[in-house]
Amino acid sequence: MRRISIFLLALCASLAAGVTTAKSYKGAEIFSNQSYLYGRYEMRMRVANASGVLSTFFTYKNGSEIGNTFWEEIDIEVFGKNNATQWQSNVILGSSRPTLHTEQVHTAPQSLADAYHTYVLEWTPDYVAWFVDGVEVRRIIGTSTVTSLTNAQSLRFNIWSSESAEWVGAWNDSVLPVYQFVNYIDYKTYNATTKSFEAGWRDDFDTFDTSRWSKANWSFDGNRVDFAPENALVKNGILVLALTKENAMGYAGTPPADEPASSSSASSVASSSSVASSSAASSSMASSAPASSKAASSTATTGSNSGGGGGGGSIPLWGLLALSGLLLAGRGRK
Repeated sequence: MRRISIFLLALCASLAAGVTTAKSYKGAEIFSNQSYLYGRYEMRMRVANASGVLSTFFTYKNGSEIGNTFWEEIDIEVFGKNNATQWQSNVILGSSRPTLHTEQVHTAPQSLADAYHTYVLEWTPDYVAWFVDGVEVRRIIGTSTVTSLTNAQSLRFNIWSSESAEWVGAWNDSVLPVYQFVNYIDYKTYNATTKSFEAGWRDDFDTFDTSRWSKANWSFDGNRVDFAPENALVKNGILVLALTKENAMGYAGTPPADEPASSSSASSVASSSSVASSSAASSSMASSAPASSKAASSTATTGSNSGGGGGGGSIPLWGLLALSGLLLAGRGRK
């Protein structure tokens, strides 16, 4: 009995050390409390200009990271490398690990970090399409890539740093802090009967609406940062997502102002009229190396398992201590 108790206590101590290990850098993620099946998602973002950093919006089926659960995710990921002129569209699917990806990298005519730009993601039962500043950049029509997206997904913004330099560029923490700014998100529902987008809701981030959004407090393998609630905040009508060093969290500055969004109205016209369009070529699924996306990870390293790029399995520290106490008490009664 003594040997078993010692072994279990050592195991608990080892697990507790893993749970409480913090990373030196802190990023930010917010996620919607409600999940949505299909829709049109428009947002105005100004991203971080820093090699090794990603500024994102994505939809995510909660719990995808658990075990062999079928993963469902649609991405807009802007690279901070190369003067933030490149971004990646992606659909991630599959029960096996690594998952199946449909990654494509796109190059903008100017830095996406120097001003706000309008991004639109359209997701219907028939296609997924991506737009930037009113221009359709990519469309996937039909194929199992689209038809496999059958579950409602949460909406997420995050700023983080991948450890894959080949994918996101070399890391240099002297650039910190860096920020992602979001002016608004506008969501429209999809009517499958009329094949059109209809009224939904809009968040201008005048406040942080806790009835709509929550803040992440976890991380995942391959992510250089922990997501810290302190690094997600609203200021002057702008959502600020910060990537900082551990001892410098938060944001004390003034968010850059957004110019009149003439491109936003152009985006609305271009993307809404494209619901019935099928002129763009379809894309098929392709395999991707594990290091090339957050979706390659299925193990959380800190915090909650209520979603995000890495989920359940963590044992709270208080639970480990309670288990240790019960074992010692049991020994004392023998």
